[in-house]
Amino acid sequence: MENQLYTYHAEMCKVFSHPKRLELINILREQEMSAGEIGERLRITPANLSQHLTMMKERRILVSRKEGNAVYYRITNPRLLEVFDMLREILFEQIRQDAALIQGRTN
Repeated sequence: MENQLYTYHAEMCKVFSHPKRLELINILREQEMSAGEIGERLRITPANLSQHLTMMKERRILVSRKEGNAVYYRITNPRLLEVFDMLREILFEQIRQDAALIQGRTN
């Protein structure tokens, strides 16, 4: 059971390994959007977007619903945004530390 959990964990973390998927998570933060709207915001081809959306749905990061010809996507679990935000905070801390080191070297 624990090995399966590590496998699921690793698969979910793969979502965070691509800048466009991170951007997609961020733009879906407030509301669901259609695939067309997402593609326009991300400025990527429909084929590329489809790959990202499929991967994220398979890992249960996103859920979709169809309305007419449009497919709408939203984040499955809002707690994912907590993880997203925490990782960004860690990144900003590292950037500030690096900047302080560089600043210290130039003084």
